[in-house]
This record gives sequence, C-alpha cells and structure tokens, in this order.
Amino acid sequence: MIKKLFILSICYLAPCYAFSQTNLTEKIDNYVSKFNSQDNEAVVNMVPNSRSAEWLKLNIPLVDIPDSAIEQTYYFRWWSYRKHLKQTPEGIIVTEFIEPVKHAGKFNSISCALGHHVYEGRWLRNNDFLKEYIDFWFYHADQGQSRPRFHQFSSWIADAMLQYYKVDNDKHYVLSRLDDLDRDLDTWEKERLLDNGLFWQHDVKDGMEESVSGGRNVKNMRPTINSYMYANAAAMIELAKLAGRTDLIQKYEAKSKTFKSNVIDSLWDNSDKFFKTKLEKGQLHHAREAIGFIPWYFNIVPDAPEYAQAWKQVNDPDGFNGQWGLTTAERREPTFQTRGTGRSCEWDGPIWPFASSQTLKGMSNFLVNYKNNAGITKADFYNQVAKYAKSHVMNGKSYVGEYQDDKSGYWLKGDDPRSKFYNHSTYADVIINDLLGFKPSLDNSFSLNPLIPEGTWDYFALENLRYKGRDINIYWDKAGLRYQKGKGLKIFVDGELISSSSSLKDIKIKLK
Repeated sequence: MIKKLFILSICYLAPCYAFSQTNLTEKIDNYVSKFNSQDNEAVVNMVPNSRSAEWLKLNIPLVDIPDSAIEQTYYFRWWSYRKHLKQTPEGIIVTEFIEPVKHAGKFNSISCALGHHVYEGRWLRNNDFLKEYIDFWFYHADQGQSRPRFHQFSSWIADAMLQYYKVDNDKHYVLSRLDDLDRDLDTWEKERLLDNGLFWQHDVKDGMEESVSGGRNVKNMRPTINSYMYANAAAMIELAKLAGRTDLIQKYEAKSKTFKSNVIDSLWDNSDKFFKTKLEKGQLHHAREAIGFIPWYFNIVPDAPEYAQAWKQVNDPDGFNGQWGLTTAERREPTFQTRGTGRSCEWDGPIWPFASSQTLKGMSNFLVNYKNNAGITKADFYNQVAKYAKSHVMNGKSYVGEYQDDKSGYWLKGDDPRSKFYNHSTYADVIINDLLGFKPSLDNSFSLNPLIPEGTWDYFALENLRYKGRDINIYWDKAGLRYQKGKGLKIFVDGELISSSSSLKDIKIKLK
C-alpha cells in the first residue's frame, strides 16, 4: 500500500509536458548529480534523490543565469524543496524541518513558513499539492492536538492564496475556501486584536524568538502580524470581488483601511525613519529590526520620501548590510548578537533566510512600485540577492540552514541534522518574481519588471514556466548568439513569439 501510494504521488506531482528545445534540462542532471553525491539522504519523503532529476525536469521553471552562485542556488533550493513534500493520510504537506522536531504538530507539520511555502510552490508546473497542504491547515492540523497548531504562528495565508491563484488560476478552489478564510481571520481578531486597533504577538509565535525588541511572553505590537493582517484583509477584498460577495467586500475594505492606517500611524518612528515594534506599555522600541521592512512586502507604505529613507539601512554596514547578507537587527544596536550563539534560535542580529527573503521581496516591491527610491537602485538589490545566493554554503557544499553569523557566514546551529535543508524561506520566488521580474496578474496578463542592473548580464533564460495554463519562455540575449532566437528580449507564449525588445525593459503582456 505504501509503495502504491508513493508511486501515485510521484505521478500526481509530475505530469508530462513538452519542453522547449534548449539544453537547460542538462543543467539539472549536472546539478542533481552534484547535490545527490553530497547527501546521505537521512530522510526520504515523497520524491527520493534517485527521482529528483526527473521531478525537477517535469516541474520547475528552468533558468540559465550567468551568475553561477545565483543559478546553482536556484536549482539547489528546488532540489531541497522537493525533499519536504510529504504524503500523509490527510493530504500532501510541505515540511519545514527535514528531521522531526518537538514543537511540530502532526506529521512534523509547522505553520510558521506556510506563506513562504505557497509563494515558492506556486511556480511549480503541477502545484495542486498546495491545495491539499492549505486544506490540511484549515481542516486537519488542529484535530487531536493538545494546542492550536494553525495559529501556533503568525500567517499571511489569504495573501499567499491570492498570489497562488494569480499563477494557478483555479478560481473554484480559492472561492470555495473563502468562508474558511473569513472565519480564520475573525479568529485572529479574537485572539490578537487590541482595543487600539493593533495586533499583538509573542516574538516566538512570529517565528522570531529571542529578538531585540520582543520576548516569548510579552504582547508587543509588531510590524509582522500587523502587516500580515492587512495583507490578508486586502487579499479578501480581491477574492470577494471574484465571488461577487458584497458583504465581504464591504467588511474587508473597512478592515484593510483601518489596519493600514494603524501600521503607518502607530508603528512608524519618524525620527529614525523606520517601522518598529510597539511595546506593551505603548512606546516604540528603540532598535531597527528587519521586520520593519515587511510593510513593503505587502505594499502598505505610502510612496513618500520620508518612508523611502528606511531603505538606506540595507546599504549601511551599521544598519543591516552584513558581509554575508541582511541581518535581522541593525548592527549598531548595542545588544546585537548578545543573547547567545546557536542555543535558542536568536533573532537579535544573525542572518535568517526567513527574514532575508521577506526583506528582498519588500525591496523588490519598493523598486518596482514606488517612485521615491531614496537613491536605492537595482544594483543594490542585485548585490543583496547575490549575497543571499552565496550564503547557501557549508564546508564548500550547497546548504541551507536556520541562521548565520553575519561576518563569517557560519551556520549557528553548526551541522545539526535538524537544520539541514531548512525550508523556512523562499529563494526561487525571489529569482522568478523579483530578480527576473515575472509579475502575475489577476487578469489575463502578466508583466516583466526585471531588476537586473543595466550591463550586468548579457543573457538569461526563464523556460518552462506554467502560467494560467500557458507555457511561458523568456530570453534575454544581448548578442543573439546564445539561444539562436535573435538579439534582445524575446517572450514566447505556447511557442509563439509575442513580444520583442532590443533592451531589457519593463513590459506588460496581454494573453490572447
């Protein structure tokens, strides 16, 4: 029975599709051979290493990128994500830790990175397993448990489902879960909403324990959960419009307006030009933390020069600009990395991929959607993406763990098996959606807003991307020699050239 279920699961996740005729699938064989040779495969879930090349070829968008670290990490992160697909009696789930951990729920499930898992997984050609995963949290995760598991951690699930829908286009599914989302958000308000209109959260239940500003038992008002609740409300408006639910439209238009104004009015420190945590007693904590960039992840912040100043901190070595990546607290903070080293999951400064991927998404939105950029450029974004890619290493091998020292790049849990292949962030989404700039839309279109600095790359390819039931291939070839499709930018839909440009520029494509 187990063997039969496993075979069915492989077929379920990997239907057959025609591929384009370039040699990008050969890259997968080379990378997988390398990754497999470095792995003892202590845990085997749905897709074993022996089937990983097959699964990757059938499911992931293929990239050809001149930056070898960015490209290798791209394939490594998909190879790692595949390890976390787990068949359970209650549907397919995506795990966070590859090894069992004590604080997990059924089947080693943890809701902390649910939003990340959905943002990342939406780019797979067959992403239907995400529906089972989401339904697991709605209907099964809390059953038979001694404590709530879905709300064990903060969540931006409605927003993630909307972003998933933009790619997958399964209207029936998202609308059939609309009332579940509505009830879930009502529950968050009952559990965490204060009389002042702000949501509170323990830092540990934001997945960010031992933080500079928080505590495991204090009820601080953090930019995290307040941004998530705004994003969920804003997503509910769009989903309600799709369903024609005027009751929900009116409900969440009022809520989103209130939540947004509360983030801006209550959590912005005008003297330090940053969004901060508000403490239980009502004052803002003095330190800047990376969670202050999260409002841009959801485009909450007004497009004004005063708010744009916050982004100067990503380039400042006394701010968040560590040698190995973006730190979780500003480096000038007196208590920076003073709460221990690798013992209690400290968020008082070390680099966490969870936060890095959130900050990079916020930075991408800031550069694409805002006019007031405070001197921040595509080159600044590219520099941080490149550092994020290069940080995926331990002992000369591709690796992703929990958190790192910002000066040495040392993974602070060492070679702890529980931290290996830590699925607590996004990377492929940062490359596809932000660096290469493929932007899905609610309507039958998409935009390309690449954040590749002019003159940095002479070529790149994004192939085998499945979008609203269509096959998208995108090529940038400055000289026109690498892909034999002519010079410049070429965009193909279902094999047909639909857009061409001599320069790498922003383009909006309306599908037929």
